[in-house]
Amino acid sequence: MRHVIVAAILAVGGAQAADASGGIDQLAWLQGCWQSVSGDRVVEEQWTSPRAGSMLEVGRTVRGNTLIEYEFVVVRERGERLVYLAQPSGQPSAEFVSITASPSEVVFENAQHDFPQRVGYQRQGAALAAWIEGTRDGQTRRIDFHYRRAACPVD
Repeated sequence: MRHVIVAAILAVGGAQAADASGGIDQLAWLQGCWQSVSGDRVVEEQWTSPRAGSMLEVGRTVRGNTLIEYEFVVVRERGERLVYLAQPSGQPSAEFVSITASPSEVVFENAQHDFPQRVGYQRQGAALAAWIEGTRDGQTRRIDFHYRRAACPVD
């Protein structure tokens, strides 16, 4: 799975699960455009505003003029939880369920997924920290992404 998702390792437990309820509106801070630039590598995410119990995201990673990866995400309400459905670079979709959701942070988990098992976002002022995390080949692995707010393209 691609670049999506949060900074700071969070313990996964019953106390956090209680915080995972709540509607999609509490994730309004994610809406808009986010970008991470490192040399000629640019990672972009564009999130729609919450509407009809859902948010959509489209993301891509480019190096120069070459598309490296892309992803489509739907976050939607399902009962008292939020569900993160990701389809990265044409792979089969994967579903993750919220274990933490608040006006500044959201973490999703799917313990049965190969890698990652957790995906998260954390608001840090004008910045966005994201991570993917889990176990691969018996080793815990975490990949962090650091975004800044960016102007959304208007075409």
